[in-house]
Amino acid sequence: MFINRQIAREIKEAAGQMPVISITGPRQSGKTTLARALFPDYKYVNLEDIEQRDFALADPKGFLQTTGERAIIDEIQYVPELFSYIQIRADETDKKGIYILTGSQNFLLREKISQTLAGRVAIFNLLPLSVAELDEYGLVTDDPESLMHKGFYPRLYSSKINYSNWLNDYIQTYIERDVRQIVNVGDLNSFRQFIKVCAARSGQLINLSEIGNDISVSYKTVKRWLSILEASYIIFTVMPYYKNFNKRIIKSSKIYFYDTGVACNLLNIRNPSDLSFHYLRGGIFEGFILSEFKKYMLNHKIPGEIYFFRDSAGNEVDAIIEANGKFIPVEIKAGKTIKPEFFKGLLYLKNLLKLTELQDFVIYGGDTTQKRANTTVYGWKNANKVLYQF
Repeated sequence: MFINRQIAREIKEAAGQMPVISITGPRQSGKTTLARALFPDYKYVNLEDIEQRDFALADPKGFLQTTGERAIIDEIQYVPELFSYIQIRADETDKKGIYILTGSQNFLLREKISQTLAGRVAIFNLLPLSVAELDEYGLVTDDPESLMHKGFYPRLYSSKINYSNWLNDYIQTYIERDVRQIVNVGDLNSFRQFIKVCAARSGQLINLSEIGNDISVSYKTVKRWLSILEASYIIFTVMPYYKNFNKRIIKSSKIYFYDTGVACNLLNIRNPSDLSFHYLRGGIFEGFILSEFKKYMLNHKIPGEIYFFRDSAGNEVDAIIEANGKFIPVEIKAGKTIKPEFFKGLLYLKNLLKLTELQDFVIYGGDTTQKRANTTVYGWKNANKVLYQF
């Protein structure tokens, strides 16, 4: 089953304006499926195919001649020599949308694109499925724990497979393999421990030295591994918001997984009911909602940043979204009953900023929508309504 992706409209529009389209994202996020669905008449070439890769490496110019001027080139990071020839093709023609490039090793792709295709390429990042995309096909359950435990990779919804086994294989074959191709991981066991330690810190402040001590590797190694996981769209970090404050503000970042199913698998959370009582339920739920925000912003090409606020006294707001000149605080609570403490951090922040009339939001684990003074409460299924005003 093919699930329509919200980013499709933006990609089609860009293909009429730019000669090259780049679609990156984590493995199995649906890049190839989407590209082939949007451009069915294009010649498709996958450079994971050894024969095709050898041809492209030996004769890049000849390879591009065989693809013609309407081609989808999958996993192009395997043959970086092609970028220079694609640049020449793009400069020699007035045609738009001549190449659709996809790849999973985003660290390598970004470097090559910035070096050779700047000004010639429209870049899109495709994350796994969003709640809105699943809901269109009636695939959203009534409780968030079931969705968070399963995760959002398209294969889990297009095929009848054991998702726990699939996620375990995904971690071993894709995350470990891809990372080892990008950076020399001398001790794979330590790297596996590192990923698990990251999962165990979902929604928490990052302390690189502490992580290094836990797995007996250096601070520099932890920093390098973290950057690779982030570049590969496995994890993301949220920076603290500390602009215009005189008070003592926490300046460490928080860590989350883009896909909660991966995080749950790494934490050995065996079923959704276990997640309901897990000590990291709140952090995983935060990551789920923040990932939904990121998907919406990427799918609709909304430039902006997401921060969090916390001071040394423990006053905290889980998300501050800055985009299109707007500033929106959002509190995220996994609880399914609306409680007065949900609003405490938002009120503190607005008083601190002297913006008591500022519109803010609470996203929680229930399903009721409420309006309280200047705060709107949305259930988790409607989290992206926060972003509609952008």
